[in-house]
Amino acid sequence: MRIIFMGTPEFAVASLDALVKAGYNIIAVVTAPDKPAGRGLKMHESAVKQYAVANGLPLLQPIKLKDPDFIQALQELKADLQIVVAFRMLPEVVWNMPPLGTINLHASLLPQYRGAAPINWAVINGEKETGVTTFKLKHEIDTGNILLQRSFPIGENETAGEIHDRMKLIGANLLVETVNGFKNDTLKEKPQAIFSEDVQLKHAPKIFTETCVIQWDRSTIAIHNLIRGLSPFPGALTKLDGKVLKIYKSATEQQHHQHPVGTVFTDGKSFLKFATADGYIHVLDIQLEGKKRMPIIEFLRGYRPQ
Repeated sequence: MRIIFMGTPEFAVASLDALVKAGYNIIAVVTAPDKPAGRGLKMHESAVKQYAVANGLPLLQPIKLKDPDFIQALQELKADLQIVVAFRMLPEVVWNMPPLGTINLHASLLPQYRGAAPINWAVINGEKETGVTTFKLKHEIDTGNILLQRSFPIGENETAGEIHDRMKLIGANLLVETVNGFKNDTLKEKPQAIFSEDVQLKHAPKIFTETCVIQWDRSTIAIHNLIRGLSPFPGALTKLDGKVLKIYKSATEQQHHQHPVGTVFTDGKSFLKFATADGYIHVLDIQLEGKKRMPIIEFLRGYRPQ
């Protein structure tokens, strides 16, 4: 089977590596163009490109996915199957090209959490379970027929970053299982409509700055979930002494109080907490504007909140 793999970030590398180690014939890898990054604006290569180069895989880096030269290059490769993991939205001329179609690995249990940030929103919404889905691409984003799914629990203090690291390996294994199913002709596609009847669908739109701002008048658990869901990137935001504070890790203290929400309490040595609607959020791992990220005890050694 001739396979073209499309992906960009580290999450996709685990899947590509699993396919290579399973012995599948990756005839080309498609990833994002190099772009300047960092203070020196040095050209940055995607994680998928770095893996492809290190393993001698043919590489395509189109700027536009409808570019005639790119389309012609794909046609000449004569792939049987295309696989997409954490890549851009494909035009129909691309995803409809291979005889077996194009499959995508999505970081949720579809049809729940369609969209750009499924891991983040599952945590923000306090889900106890998430998973991965392989499905066939079609016109509407994340709506194609489901091939396989795998679920796993979310820990009550687990961050989006920790789930990402677990999920990329679980997803890689599910993807290999899916391709095995294509090879052995054992897969049965299931329309997502079967999964969504009488179910309230939750969505996973892109995270914007306003999503990250903590509203201290919310419940302690809701704020804790927001912090977990935005850690390590982009980070939950608030203000401390007029400066932007990013919170990456927190603990909850549910207790009735009469303090205004957002009030800061600290002993100057071991804890710093904010009042919420029904308790307090203890911040454990933070980064103040202009400073490096650090645990709260280290932070308090050199800082006295006003």
